[in-house]
Amino acid sequence: MLCKDRHDGIEQLCLTENTTPFCWVMPEEMSRLLKICFLLMSMNHAEITHSQNFEDLPPLLHKALEEVITGKYLNALLDILHFQSSNVWTADMLTKVMAYFQAQEVMFTLSSLQMSIESYLKNLLYQPRQLLSEFQQLDQQQFQTAMKYLFNSRMDHLKIGNIILDWDKTRERIFQSPGVNRTLFLITLDKCFMALSALDCVDILSQVLRVSAVNYLQPDVVGSLPNILLEDAFRNLSTVFKDLYDKTPANTQRALYGWMKQILQKSHNMSEFNESTSWVSAEVLWILGRYMVHLPLEEILKISLNEIRVFISYDNATKQLDAVYDITPELAQAFLERINSSGFYMRNTSTIYRLGLLVCFYDDTEQMDAAVARALLHQMIKCSQLRGFQAEVQKLKSQLLNIAMQNQTLNDILGSLSDAVVGLTSSQLESLSPEAVHNAIATLNQVSGWAKSQVMILSSKYLSYEKALSFYNVSQMGALVTGISTQSFYSMNPKELSQIIRGTTSQYLSDLSPTQQQGILRKITASEDFSSSVKDIQGSFFKEVSLASLWKQTGYNSSMMKEKELRRSQALYLCELLSKKNYPIDLLSTGQLVKGVTCELIESMDTDIFLNSFKFFEMNLHLLSPYQVNCLAWKFWKVSSASIPPFLLLVLPIEYLEYVSGPLCVPFIESLGRTEMDLLNPSLHKKNAVLQKVQECLNGSIADEYDVDLLGNLICYLPPAFLHGRMSLKAMGTALHQFKLCQQLSHEQRTEIKYKLLELYGSPNNWSAETTLDIGPFTALLSKGELNVLTEKFPDIILQIANTIGPISSAEELLSTVFESVSNATASIGSSLTRPDCLGTRAPSSDEIIKLAKANVFWSVQELKCMDAGTFDKNVELLGTISGFKSSQLIALKEKAKQVWGSLPDWKSYHIVSLGRIALALTENEIKELDLHSIDTISVLSQQTEWTFTQARSILQGFLEDSGQTISTLKSFDLVGLGDVLCALDSTEILSIRTAEFSAAVARIGQLFCSTPVLREFKKMTESVFGPATSWSSSILQEIGTIAGGLNEDELKAFDKNLMPYFQPIAIRLIPPEIFQVLSPEQIANLGPENAAVVTRSQREHLNALQLQSLQLALDGARTITSEIQTSASTTQALQTPALSGAPCVRGFSIWFCSVFMLHLPF
Repeated sequence: MLCKDRHDGIEQLCLTENTTPFCWVMPEEMSRLLKICFLLMSMNHAEITHSQNFEDLPPLLHKALEEVITGKYLNALLDILHFQSSNVWTADMLTKVMAYFQAQEVMFTLSSLQMSIESYLKNLLYQPRQLLSEFQQLDQQQFQTAMKYLFNSRMDHLKIGNIILDWDKTRERIFQSPGVNRTLFLITLDKCFMALSALDCVDILSQVLRVSAVNYLQPDVVGSLPNILLEDAFRNLSTVFKDLYDKTPANTQRALYGWMKQILQKSHNMSEFNESTSWVSAEVLWILGRYMVHLPLEEILKISLNEIRVFISYDNATKQLDAVYDITPELAQAFLERINSSGFYMRNTSTIYRLGLLVCFYDDTEQMDAAVARALLHQMIKCSQLRGFQAEVQKLKSQLLNIAMQNQTLNDILGSLSDAVVGLTSSQLESLSPEAVHNAIATLNQVSGWAKSQVMILSSKYLSYEKALSFYNVSQMGALVTGISTQSFYSMNPKELSQIIRGTTSQYLSDLSPTQQQGILRKITASEDFSSSVKDIQGSFFKEVSLASLWKQTGYNSSMMKEKELRRSQALYLCELLSKKNYPIDLLSTGQLVKGVTCELIESMDTDIFLNSFKFFEMNLHLLSPYQVNCLAWKFWKVSSASIPPFLLLVLPIEYLEYVSGPLCVPFIESLGRTEMDLLNPSLHKKNAVLQKVQECLNGSIADEYDVDLLGNLICYLPPAFLHGRMSLKAMGTALHQFKLCQQLSHEQRTEIKYKLLELYGSPNNWSAETTLDIGPFTALLSKGELNVLTEKFPDIILQIANTIGPISSAEELLSTVFESVSNATASIGSSLTRPDCLGTRAPSSDEIIKLAKANVFWSVQELKCMDAGTFDKNVELLGTISGFKSSQLIALKEKAKQVWGSLPDWKSYHIVSLGRIALALTENEIKELDLHSIDTISVLSQQTEWTFTQARSILQGFLEDSGQTISTLKSFDLVGLGDVLCALDSTEILSIRTAEFSAAVARIGQLFCSTPVLREFKKMTESVFGPATSWSSSILQEIGTIAGGLNEDELKAFDKNLMPYFQPIAIRLIPPEIFQVLSPEQIANLGPENAAVVTRSQREHLNALQLQSLQLALDGARTITSEIQTSASTTQALQTPALSGAPCVRGFSIWFCSVFMLHLPF
């Protein structure tokens, strides 16, 4: 603590080591304090004498002391570090240093100032602009020293005289700060190439860029790259840019290509080149790597044939061409033409294997033999990685498939078609023999991109050949394992099922439907092998294990949980169980178990254990509920309010935000910027207060890229008005990348972003292809006229953007423009000329349907009716995924299905599954005609949430009749598969469900949004499993989900207030208002922030004033015990913001906050 001391009439500065709550800093003392700080880096307990001569100090040390006096502290620190790297501190030298400072009339008492030195460094990290300014003032030797300790030093600790600093942590903090990384990048560009070797500078740039997500590489910054580099340095730096290609904005890619081109051209004798020859050699192509796609078409056509021949002959050329995901058809075909002209025989298998992604645009199929077609198909398995052009790829695959089948049957060549088999229609797959599928399984099991209906057909064929389902057979199926029926899994031997969940097939278990997973688990849990198998159930598959099943087992330990995903109900039970014999740190280190840590457990933690364990909570913040985060915040506030992580202030009551100002602003914003605010689930009122505080901390504006770096994810939440008037164009250029990562921008926010982009980039009429790509999804906000201009200039880019856009409602103009563009480009009229009602009507083609994706919603009913049967059969699954079709369009597609597949009773399960949303057009009578015996078919139908009650009843009745079951014979996997259809059950049917089956499926049933009467019946069933509602625990409440919405008034009133946070939010919403109102104020106050936030308007309207006040407490994250509220409030009031004159500075919040003022470093 800094104090004033009078000794022999002389006022001196002193630093005491007493630990007191506050430290006081007088403004006039600050500069002297820093001088002492640097002095003490060289001193321990030397005595001040008046007789020493300091004039013969080493020049570098003398310079450092002068820098301390003039306030150049970073310069001084670096000079001292450089000095001690080749000198040893002696007592004589220390005495001379002391004498020098005495001559400057600095009088003091010595004490340890290690924390102050660390604080100076930490504070500088929160001021990247200041750091840039200080770096710019460094001389060459100081800069070299800084780079040495930042990038080349392997020391964990830094010793400066008698002071030891934790350099490892400081350096970690440096590279975690986006702003500091930006400063290091800019200063390296500015000074490094003059101070260090080019190779060293390239290595430094590489390190900074690889941790920065390349946000610092804007086109204008690329202009600062050195335009003269030695060959090794240039190759190394260009390799960095190639490695980071996919993270680099298109405009920056273009600028980097220009920089590489400039240097590469200088390395050649340009006098050798003229308009008819190219500067591009084989070596240039290798160096450009991914950037070769930026070569102009005319430049590619001029490349020397000899250079092309050398390039393609090089072994690494294939790897390079495998990675040109953003190549266009025009450029690809230009390269193919040059390769062909260079003497390579394009139908030679070895040549085809060297072409990489160029094969996706192969256009010479005339008189091709079947072997060549198969070789091309084998290589085209890579084409799914292309950015766009999938319609063209599918068209080429279809042509090659026809050629490959010349004089052969599909059965004969199935194993040699690679992933072209994905393009086969269900009728083609149905025509395959079981033997052919068996013989081709080694190929089929490696193919990705299957539709559900295709997998069902192929799995059925394979298993019909094998006769019996065994572990061996399943292990051969790879991705096709998802086509095995649930009933088939359930019929297997439990021991073989246990082998499946342990074997290589386990990687595909997460791809199984919940129904299939439940079928496997139900068989295993009902067997004696479950105890030994539970440890082998890994990943998300474990989430399907019911709470009741977990209860029956013993022998759990924390290490078993490390590879498992847990539901919160499972975690609550296991955490309570394991906490009896494990230390908290053992539970927290498993990751998923943090979901089950209760507030009681957090409160019971010893202070040291809590603080040491907090890193595990922070690492797994995404797994915690807002209620848990609130408990963490109060615990932290209680045990160490001074060092509470700033983001936790967000979940405390709003008044706690009032103490975030001045030096607390930067760490507060940076902490929130690294956190997803929605995970913390603040109420709207609190979120607005936080955003207001953020705006205040930014001084009311986003001035530049440093502010964007600081904001991080917070930029997604800034109000439209702030974006409109307070964001500079300089900041907008950097912010665009961050905005594109935002998940839920409002229409108003998106509109303001659009205006900023127009201001930054000008009229869309003048946008380049790169600018259009960079703006990406925000093009959807442009007017129809502007979109027409861009679509005409860059049709492929706009199509690519449209296919990755969000909900249709937010991009209707864009999708409409794309539809018109594709329609006008193809303009195929009346392909169904045999039908009189289709004369003059264009019919959708496969190419168009694949290209349009979501934009298929704009086909008219008549156009859909006129679709060719083959086109429908090939594209039905894609059409079934489109959410924007109106009922009239769905009916037209349903009728088309009946026309193509025949009468409804003849439809197979895979037909029904492939319909997707089209199935919603089926009437109750039509549903009755379908074969619905398979629960897997039902599980796909139940994924649609728009069924009417009568449709749902028809599905239920159809399944029961066709499978020969009654409600009382249903297994747990049947209940899971029925999904939303269960909401159509009546009370008698619900109560006839077998208890054991219901308990195994209750977590899934608890996700259904059924009516209150149905939930009440499910609640009765739940009581038969878990006992009376009044005895339910936190884990049971989490397990049953929405079923808790069926509780009556007496049951709800009887719940202990401490259980209220464990109701799932979806259950709270479903409690009828007239029942919700019986909750006591104490129960409501204990709902927790997340549950309080989902209380509906109608529920609120039934609450009295005291209940509403309690609800606000829950929303604010307030403590609900009156005495604790008063205590925390008084503590808060005592915590005033540190001020420069006479205000208290909270000890350790952290100590560097205090030293900000001691060091007088402005934020």
